[in-house]
Amino acid sequence: MKNYEKEILNKLLDKYERSKSFNETNAVKQNFSLSPSDLSEKYKDDSDYYTFKEINEAIQSLENLGLVYCRREKGGVVRRVFLNCAVLNNCYSYAKRTPKKALNARLTRLFEAYRDKNEVLSAYCGEQQRRIAENKSVKYSDEPETLENILKALSKIFDVSSETFQRDFSVRVFGDSKIFEKIKNYLVSILYEYGDFPDKETVLEDLNIVRNPGYVYFKGAGVLNVAGQSIDIRTLCGDIALSSSLLSSVEQIEVCGKTVMTIENLTSFHAFSKPDVFAIYLGGYHNADRRQFIKKIYEQNPCKQFLHYGDIDAGGFYILRHLRQKTAIAFEPFRMDVKTLQEYSDYTKPLTDNDRKRLEKLRDSEFGDTVSYMLLHNCKLEQEALDI
Repeated sequence: MKNYEKEILNKLLDKYERSKSFNETNAVKQNFSLSPSDLSEKYKDDSDYYTFKEINEAIQSLENLGLVYCRREKGGVVRRVFLNCAVLNNCYSYAKRTPKKALNARLTRLFEAYRDKNEVLSAYCGEQQRRIAENKSVKYSDEPETLENILKALSKIFDVSSETFQRDFSVRVFGDSKIFEKIKNYLVSILYEYGDFPDKETVLEDLNIVRNPGYVYFKGAGVLNVAGQSIDIRTLCGDIALSSSLLSSVEQIEVCGKTVMTIENLTSFHAFSKPDVFAIYLGGYHNADRRQFIKKIYEQNPCKQFLHYGDIDAGGFYILRHLRQKTAIAFEPFRMDVKTLQEYSDYTKPLTDNDRKRLEKLRDSEFGDTVSYMLLHNCKLEQEALDI
């Protein structure tokens, strides 16, 4: 049997909590009501007496308790059911529902406790407090226990200084290896929306939180000294990789060619082959360990040309900008311009709405000419389409 009593109360309380009466900003007295047909269209069906009877009994039960009052027609047909706002506490209690004001007060205390922990929390918590004041829903989660775990993780995640497994981070913060996995998607969304990250897919890796060990792949014109051993990668037919845990053992990187180039996509990295270039694929992201490796290359080879080769899309430009900011190296874009878009116009793809939003923010940047062309011609280009 369907619990129509609880459904009726919840629908009426939902209307009340979305109203100006809830925020006490109403100019006139408001009533909150519903029609039985809002519960089931079968209420109007003369052939379905069972549903008609069941809904009427639920309404009568609530009416007997003084939680609602009704308007009826002849024959016992209920026209409207009204919430009795004079006994709201009783309504919440009978529905076994936490009053929104009590929930909002608890959420506000949580946001106040965490909003000064870092810039992302300041931005996120501040906006949610404004949303509560405007009687809007909290973004991502308004379940207090889940929200507190999210805020706690956000307060600790910027303190991770070296590559850390997700399960280990979860144990460190919560004393439980599984909690992080439950809130991970919320964390990524909040960090990406309120932080400064080039790609949503690599937000956690940017902050040194990984599922599996990461590797840096490189090839071309370079010689490495690792733990007292010299590796001349010019003699290799392909690339070589070092795990993050080995990067600190790299003592010397000699770039024998003219250029150091970071490459965004793995397919392009494998296809790339220029004898005077030391090419690096960062596994899709550049966290602290990988950035330290790049900075070491720069410190030991300051006169080389540093280039970044990425997709000609919003993500590619943000990755390049982020790479510059985090390494303090003046990387120049490689084949990320209008000329390349025109040359490979047959391989471009149309922009999504999100592409346009992100590109609009780059109109006044150094990439402005390319960005304006992309917006005007509705195009972007993945670097895999390019002949190298």
